[in-house]
Amino acid sequence: MKSPKLAAILAAPLFALTLASSAALAQDAPAMARDGALVGANGMTLYTFDKDAAGSGKSLCNGPCAGNWPPLMAADMPKAGGDWSVITRDDGGKQWAYKGKPLYFWAKDQKPGDRTGDGFNNVWHTAKP
Repeated sequence: MKSPKLAAILAAPLFALTLASSAALAQDAPAMARDGALVGANGMTLYTFDKDAAGSGKSLCNGPCAGNWPPLMAADMPKAGGDWSVITRDDGGKQWAYKGKPLYFWAKDQKPGDRTGDGFNNVWHTAKP
């Protein structure tokens, strides 16, 4: 008969594998919630732009704007659903949107957790889940 302590030690890898599988299923979305904000797979904060009309399917941040506010790009065959959708940018690229609002990174954020773009020019805001 195994001791409860030994059973727990032997079960730990199986539990970790189950958690990893659950996390993978939850990661079908292109971003995740962390500390009250949406972040990309790289852990960097995502933002919305007030000039983008929710549900319009269009980004108004192109050209030099997109250099400062890189879009959260989608793969060629994105799997959208629920609150997630994909818009086509002016250059033909695909960009993720959350609740109809296109998502962007801020070029001046240096590390995961930075939110230096929040409130920039009173039109950029941290994307919230």
